Amino acid sequence: MKLGIISDTHGFLDPRVEKMFAGVDHILHAGDIGPDLLIAQLGAIAPVTAVLGNNDSSPCLRLTETVALGERKFLVHHIVTPGELRDELQTRIARERPDAVIFGHSHKQFAQSLNGVLFLNPGYAGSSRFGQLRSVALLHCDAKEMRVEFIAL
Repeated sequence: MKLGIISDTHGFLDPRVEKMFAGVDHILHAGDIGPDLLIAQLGAIAPVTAVLGNNDSSPCLRLTETVALGERKFLVHHIVTPGELRDELQTRIARERPDAVIFGHSHKQFAQSLNGVLFLNPGYAGSSRFGQLRSVALLHCDAKEMRVEFIAL
């Protein structure tokens, strides 16, 4: 299974994302999306699970989603500080027992396993500004491993 991981689009979907995510089984968007139309655009590529970011106000989305895909479970939440989880998020992770936590907000790539859970931030995918590194990620999953591939935009 191959997943497209994206965050912090802030209303701009880079036209290259369609090609980069071609053939993915599902897309996870970790918030700060922009208009709901952007989710519809991603939905033309593959099914999408998305959450609200601190700059979103869509009535169609929630702050946190948990989705089972293949043999894996993913928790998607916008603001996560791995290693310093807020109590409510720590409780939810303990209850849901995801294989991976997908997040955004910091605009920085991050991929690290902590206590058996992969924490993954694909980086910033919005329009180019301030010379900021822009990226998305592919997450290759099977029963034995999950492998992260960051892709620069």
